[in-house]
Amino acid sequence: MPVSIYRFTRDLRLDDQWGLTSAADVGEVLPVLVIDHSATQRLSRSPRRAAFFCAAVRALDASLRERGSRLIVRRGPVGGTLRSIARASGAVAVTWSARYDVPGASGDAALQSELEEAGLRATLVHDAPAIPPEETNATRSDGGDGYRAFVPYFERWRELTPHVYEAPLLVRFAASDLQSEALPRAQEFGTTECGGDVSSSAASAQLETFLNGPGLQYAIAANVPADDSTSHLSAHLSFGTVAARTAMRRTQERARDPFLLVEERASLRLFLRSLAMRDFFLQLAWYHRVDDEPLQEKMRGFRFAKSHPALDAWRAGETGYPLVDAGIRQLHATGWMHPHIRAVAASFLCFDLGMDWRVGREEWARYATDDDAVISTGNWQWIAGVGADMAQYPRIYNPEKQRRHFDPHGAYVRQWIEELSHATTFEASKASRAQIELPLFAGPAYPLPVVDHDVEARAFLTRYREFLAKTKP
Repeated sequence: MPVSIYRFTRDLRLDDQWGLTSAADVGEVLPVLVIDHSATQRLSRSPRRAAFFCAAVRALDASLRERGSRLIVRRGPVGGTLRSIARASGAVAVTWSARYDVPGASGDAALQSELEEAGLRATLVHDAPAIPPEETNATRSDGGDGYRAFVPYFERWRELTPHVYEAPLLVRFAASDLQSEALPRAQEFGTTECGGDVSSSAASAQLETFLNGPGLQYAIAANVPADDSTSHLSAHLSFGTVAARTAMRRTQERARDPFLLVEERASLRLFLRSLAMRDFFLQLAWYHRVDDEPLQEKMRGFRFAKSHPALDAWRAGETGYPLVDAGIRQLHATGWMHPHIRAVAASFLCFDLGMDWRVGREEWARYATDDDAVISTGNWQWIAGVGADMAQYPRIYNPEKQRRHFDPHGAYVRQWIEELSHATTFEASKASRAQIELPLFAGPAYPLPVVDHDVEARAFLTRYREFLAKTKP
């Protein structure tokens, strides 16, 4: 039979694997992982991300060995490495999953041309989203490319059914005596952290546990940071240890359970909406190449600040606004932040400090475990009011109102801010913070607010309105 190379990237599993199935349609599959300079740079920026990647690769190799195969690892330029493996193995085709960031998409196009010029069949598949961009775009009445607004996209997305690629045992792996380099280790990316069990089976079990328990209260958990009951699947989805279409399909199946309460079905629908938002940002990048430039053309001339006296305080989780600081410290400690708190902390950076959203994106990339640059960009642009959110004015979160509403008893704040672990009041004002500053509380004092939210929010909106007035035709 012909041999077909499957190049694993951020799809580190065998189950429900579109690319693997596509490669198997050509012939026996040779599983390959190429670690190039750009991948090394990206992984080296976040110790937790590197550790997760290495653990996922180990689990993938173990799964392949259970099926009588193994992962062939090489380090070097992707094109030359794949051509070399193809010559040595007699492979006639190479398949891999498409990337959506601008450098990645450009690299995929160049790689496809390079391989085809070498006489190889080169195929890209859309493994990352639950629904491929072409499918949501297929029935657009205006004939445009992709959706720029989420609401019409979601209306279309939820009508579609994700494909199923659930036949890993039917894939025939090629017998090969090719030499493989060592599996990646965390040390080569500058860290000694351990990624734990991040296999596809562990990810699937985590999904099932969520759908049978916390997911039924997702409508509450999504807004209550102290109730850590969200799915925590972002890193698994970004590295492909679980397929987004698997998550979509299983959630839809769970929502059809006739014994569920109305509130539980509503929670599962809300979780589906979060999966749709992830797909929305992927298709947005696919069609519009969203990267460092704002999606909204009118906002490309608006100037956010590149520095601020309180930027380091925001980075350290010492702004004097407890909800913002608790979120930043959670990110530092765990590589993850509660979804609602991400919005509050990002809003504070963009509007209270007037900082460029790209500064926040790059800062969070140093600590987050997940590896979805496109989705991070989409979310940051959304919060900053320069992306796909079509609201008339930016949604500026008041961090104190948010804390009183979503963490009224201070459980989340106390968990992540040691200085406030015994405090009974968390108001961000000098008068109401007197109790915190009493000598009764030993240890470092919690800082006073670095800015006045009300003043800064009004100042930003004034500048925003003036900018829009000047840019109107």
